[in-house]
Amino acid sequence: MGQIEWAMWANEQALASGLILITGGIVATAGQFAQWYLGAYSMYPPAAHPSFRAAGVLICLLEYPRGKRSKGSTMERCGQKYLTRAVKVFGPLTSNYYIRAFLHLGLSVPAGFLLATILGTACLAIASSIYLLAAIHGEQWTPIETKPKERPQVGGTIKQPPSNPPPRPPAEARKKPSEEEVAGVPVGGPQENPMPVTDEVV
Repeated sequence: MGQIEWAMWANEQALASGLILITGGIVATAGQFAQWYLGAYSMYPPAAHPSFRAAGVLICLLEYPRGKRSKGSTMERCGQKYLTRAVKVFGPLTSNYYIRAFLHLGLSVPAGFLLATILGTACLAIASSIYLLAAIHGEQWTPIETKPKERPQVGGTIKQPPSNPPPRPPAEARKKPSEEEVAGVPVGGPQENPMPVTDEVV
């Protein structure tokens, strides 16, 4: 049985958690819940307090680019190559799963005090624990880099034209040269009769 790649599961869980946090933040802010500013914290940057930042949006931006699997192929998300460049800029801050685990755990705490965002908090805490498990197993985020497609050279694809005109018999039925043909002795044509033949007219 192959080894489980925990980071792949953590990535899907964290991305879903970010979307759930954004949805809960919209509900809390639109419904003017008590402590609704915690909903705004989960949703977008300009919130009631200057220290609040975009938890849900930040998580979605960080988790949208999938990491490359150690074995097998990895399917890219639509348009992730643009966000991959941004995530790569931060280097070990985004590629190290220990940092991601504690970042997600820290981002989930403030939203846990509001009913509308508590589901996103629970999901994010689970993603944090899966990332911690991935880090313990030595996994690390590696970007998926698409290789440029190699164009085949025109000269390399042209083959030697066939020497026999069609229709050509299959390879097994083709006549192999005899020893006499190889030696240069002509085969076929008129042959000399060893017995003298006389033509007698009656």
